[in-house]
Amino acid sequence: MSRHDFDFLHGRWRIHNRRLRRPLAGSTEWDEFDGRSVERPFWDGQGNLEEYEATLPDGASLRGIALRLFDDRAGQWTIHWSNASRGTLDPAMVGRFVDGRGTFVGFESFEGRTVLVRFDWTHDGADRARWEQAYSEDGGATWETNWIMEFTRE
Repeated sequence: MSRHDFDFLHGRWRIHNRRLRRPLAGSTEWDEFDGRSVERPFWDGQGNLEEYEATLPDGASLRGIALRLFDDRAGQWTIHWSNASRGTLDPAMVGRFVDGRGTFVGFESFEGRTVLVRFDWTHDGADRARWEQAYSEDGGATWETNWIMEFTRE
């Protein structure tokens, strides 16, 4: 775990998204759509900024930013997300990379209730990466994956 854990993500990416239509409702129907992102490092790798854009199946635009910051003393990352439609930062996700896998947890408001959320980051060489989001309503005993992004370098 270091300030260079996210170095694999720097650059331009094409992203194939699979997003569960109705999380935490027993749904098995997924929407698929494509997007793009640009990842830029700053502070000698201690932070990076992602600009993300996609067009949803209904034609609506999804634009957001992710701000990732490494705390050298704690040896962990915080991830902050903002969706352009809301214009605010979501609560921070906190975690670290162990053996090439980044796991980050936090809380999110979903349909009027607070749920535990987890991000998992992996990569396969320099040109492929994967992000998954999962929700838990039982404190992390069980998880439902609700969004998967497959990154391919442009």
